[in-house]
Amino acid sequence: MQDWLDFGNGIYAFDAGYVRPGLAAIHMVVEQGRVALVDTGNNDSLAPTLAALARLGLGPEAVDYVILTHIHLDHAGGAGAMLAAFPRARLVVHPRGSRHMADPSQLLAGVRAVYGEEATARLYGELLPVAPTRMIEAVDGLELDLAGRRLLCLDAPGHARHHIAIVDGRSNGIFTGDLFGLSYREMDVDGRQFVFPTTTPVQFDPDAMHASIDRLMALQPTAMYLTHYSRLDDLPRQAEALHRRIDASVAIARAAAGSGAARHLAIKQGLTDFLLAEARQFGCRLDEAALLELWQTDLELNAQGLGVWLDQQRGRA
Repeated sequence: MQDWLDFGNGIYAFDAGYVRPGLAAIHMVVEQGRVALVDTGNNDSLAPTLAALARLGLGPEAVDYVILTHIHLDHAGGAGAMLAAFPRARLVVHPRGSRHMADPSQLLAGVRAVYGEEATARLYGELLPVAPTRMIEAVDGLELDLAGRRLLCLDAPGHARHHIAIVDGRSNGIFTGDLFGLSYREMDVDGRQFVFPTTTPVQFDPDAMHASIDRLMALQPTAMYLTHYSRLDDLPRQAEALHRRIDASVAIARAAAGSGAARHLAIKQGLTDFLLAEARQFGCRLDEAALLELWQTDLELNAQGLGVWLDQQRGRA
């Protein structure tokens, strides 16, 4: 697995060092020696970020922006550490997320509820708060100036209500966080890429996700840059597959019988069977055990998120 990718146009990706190689990418946009980082991994990601800057002959003072696509901690857990290390940087975050970056205690509490105390401490440690004076709230349509290069922030709900996408004015590529799904390089077949949606708790909204995907595709982007994991091409086919797999995931959740743990297991098994069938049809060469290991956390969290969404729908009925 490569931990340094140069896509041209001043766009780079490197491995965040989060959990396993190839799980989380940090993207770096460089223009005339000025830098914008997109997503941060966790506190451990500061070291590879400093190494990535040094590889280009740049230091901490070159970073103007640390941009969060959303505040889930695999994307935002290292933000405080990076702001402390990068003296000129400002944190760019959705307005719904800024207060949580100023006081991360509620974020940590939510993660503990999903992962448990031990895993949360191991993955994220102490989250450093970011002073509000160092934040820029990324309202829909906000334009950032990176040494004359335009970075356009768009509201992009569906995965979370505090999610943005960032359109690079030079390449017309879009940094999509988790909105445009997950695509692991281990699953590539002869250069083709497999993508599937992430429906994690607690704000998954299929209608909003469909609409956000369509909004981004209407811009006719040259590529999507996913946090999990990096550049995605052949976008019309990928968008069609995402739409179909979102609908299939929702149908699996609606069909799940029972409640509580029994319903969760039914949703998870349905997602597992569906994705295995999709991977086989795609031509993926990994065996079932390898796929299940690769998807272990995603299947669990996707099933949880679909369960939360079901309960929300029933609460509105």
